[in-house]
Amino acid sequence: MALLDKLEKKLHGVAVPNLTLYLIIGQSLVFVLSLTRQLSFDRVLLIPEYVLAGEYWRLLTFLFVPPTLHPLFIIFAWYMFYLMGNALEAHWGTFRYNVFLLLGYGLAVAVSFLTPAYPSSNAFIAGSVFLAFAFLFPDFTLLIFFILPVRIKWLALITWLGYGWQLLVGSNSTRLLVLASVGNFLIFFGKDLLWLLKSGRRRMASQTRQLVKKDEPFHRCTVCGITDQSHPQMDFRYCPQCEGQYGYCRDHIFTHSHVQNTGSKG
Repeated sequence: MALLDKLEKKLHGVAVPNLTLYLIIGQSLVFVLSLTRQLSFDRVLLIPEYVLAGEYWRLLTFLFVPPTLHPLFIIFAWYMFYLMGNALEAHWGTFRYNVFLLLGYGLAVAVSFLTPAYPSSNAFIAGSVFLAFAFLFPDFTLLIFFILPVRIKWLALITWLGYGWQLLVGSNSTRLLVLASVGNFLIFFGKDLLWLLKSGRRRMASQTRQLVKKDEPFHRCTVCGITDQSHPQMDFRYCPQCEGQYGYCRDHIFTHSHVQNTGSKG
């Protein structure tokens, strides 16, 4: 992306390294405070009507809502978020990874105000990080329940199918929430997806042509028209006295009229 290249040259100094770690630290703090009943999630969620009433901190604190409250699953969720976020930052560089998260943040905030009935959380951002990681590292293997190995591309496919279903049957608010979840992914990978679509079409066309060629007979008798497919036991020969590649079955190889350049036979 040319625009992103220009911005990186000018603003690379303001990028925040290890941003994934800071988000996890913030979520850990909110998790501990919620366990000790010193903080309620209702105070940190992004709820538009409360923001408009002056609780502007919610525009930031919703990023620190923990993904779950179960101690075992939250550790796994943080581990995966840290692993995937660090991999993206190493692949793109700090600036581009910051832009990716910032786009996800902006879409989450925008959709929250468009769908005020649905409090926004950082699930949008975490979901886009997961999809980006799966796109770049499709063969990375996860151990489901620490036992069953599954390549992450299949989990991403299930996620995409779920999003597609929600886009088809969901309400307008649901569709906006889905777009918020994948918007930054589509911005970053849109060109790659179009290239994959075009190359897939070319590959399918090539495979179709190969299948058609496989269905075509290799030998055909010029006189009677039988082929090696219709008569697999038949012997076919090509006549050296005919002008061109003319094949004949054993019944006509010695009895046919030779084909000349002028198109006449003699």
